Amino acid sequence: MSDEFDLVVIGGGSGGVRAARMSAQFGAKVAIVEEYRYGGTCVIRGCVPKKLFVYASRFNGLFDIAPTFGWQVDAKFDWPTLLANKNKEIARLESIYEKLLDTAGVTVFHDRAVLKGADTVALQSGKTLKAKHILVATGGAPFKPQIEGAELGITSNEAFHLETLPRTILIEGGGYIAVEFATIFAGLGVDTTLVYRRDKILRGFDHDLRDGLEDEMRSRGIRFRYGYHIAGLCKDGEGVCVSFSHGEEATFDKVMFATGRHPNTDGMGLEEAGVELDQSGAIVVDEYSRSSVPSIYAVGDVTARAALTPVAIREGAAFAQTVFNHAPTVVPYDLIPTAVFSEPEIGTVGLPEHVAAERYHSIDVYVTRFRPMQNTLSDRTEKMMLKLITETASGKVIGCHIFGPGAGEMIQLVAIPMGMGATKADFDRAIAVHPTAAEELVTLKAPSYRIIDGEKTGV
Repeated sequence: MSDEFDLVVIGGGSGGVRAARMSAQFGAKVAIVEEYRYGGTCVIRGCVPKKLFVYASRFNGLFDIAPTFGWQVDAKFDWPTLLANKNKEIARLESIYEKLLDTAGVTVFHDRAVLKGADTVALQSGKTLKAKHILVATGGAPFKPQIEGAELGITSNEAFHLETLPRTILIEGGGYIAVEFATIFAGLGVDTTLVYRRDKILRGFDHDLRDGLEDEMRSRGIRFRYGYHIAGLCKDGEGVCVSFSHGEEATFDKVMFATGRHPNTDGMGLEEAGVELDQSGAIVVDEYSRSSVPSIYAVGDVTARAALTPVAIREGAAFAQTVFNHAPTVVPYDLIPTAVFSEPEIGTVGLPEHVAAERYHSIDVYVTRFRPMQNTLSDRTEKMMLKLITETASGKVIGCHIFGPGAGEMIQLVAIPMGMGATKADFDRAIAVHPTAAEELVTLKAPSYRIIDGEKTGV
């Protein structure tokens, strides 16, 4: 005997939970299945615990400048305390997710789900669920390279549960996760090295952001090894010996892989059900998140579109509107703000300079750099940067990039006028809030330079 539902959601992360709740509120009979913990990657072992670790790592820098404000600080860091408090907060959030589902009338399962066709989901416990619609929202998992000794390395999943803080760590990668954890560990006093097969971190970001972050990371003692990668790992006493692709060897207390993520689609019966997957294993979907099987949909990281929690939430909401509220809804992917919670922080939305220069005949670039006010009483030399990119003819703001304290908070608000098609003149009409870093966005006067057909000129 099968339980019958209008919708069965597989995956209890941000996208799946939003889709389940909204669909139930639109009158659908909904079930959701999660094999690990409700809240998904973001809440359990991603954005939320990472941001808590970021906050912890920043106290070190604040203590450095505290004497310039008259404070005498004698502080020491205790890793077990951070872990215990982090775990308590994650458990609280997990409980909230389940309560929200229950309040919405969603039937909640703690189980593993496998597709048995276009309308059937089999649970590991033996129960079978029938569904008019199935939504796959199983997210992604950290990637480990297929090298000898890979099991000796950790990923971001394990980094949140280390029993002791290592003295030394090697992090492989050059994206969000790699640079964020590099600055977290360095801020907590760990001797940190980053190895990356390319020649610069944060591929695809504006070059001023990439250069600025690398400079500041180096000033914090983080070492970079570019142009090669980890070829193998082996045990070396209490540490891990790393063999690099160019022949060198070195030993570290911990080695962390931050070289990307892959979709969680293995062993789910997707291909047997006729669902098309791409080369990475991601589910191929149309603009309404529908797969090659009309009754099966997918949202979030499992689709390899934009692997960001707010995007997954928006996709889950759009699915519910489309399927159960008779309001076909698509998600705009052309203007997604994002933050890198490194130290210093990055906030960015729109086009980086090199891309804007390729797409437009002429662009104006406004750049300002200055010491953050919190550092002006100290001898710290780090600079904050704010950068606006506009299309010359219309003045439309097509890119904004912020580097420094509060960048993530600021970029969220910048994304609103940019989404409305704001021009530089619209920014100029705003009255500045003083003294703030954000006021620079509305007080930039003449362009720093102009790029016409790829050629940089003065203005």
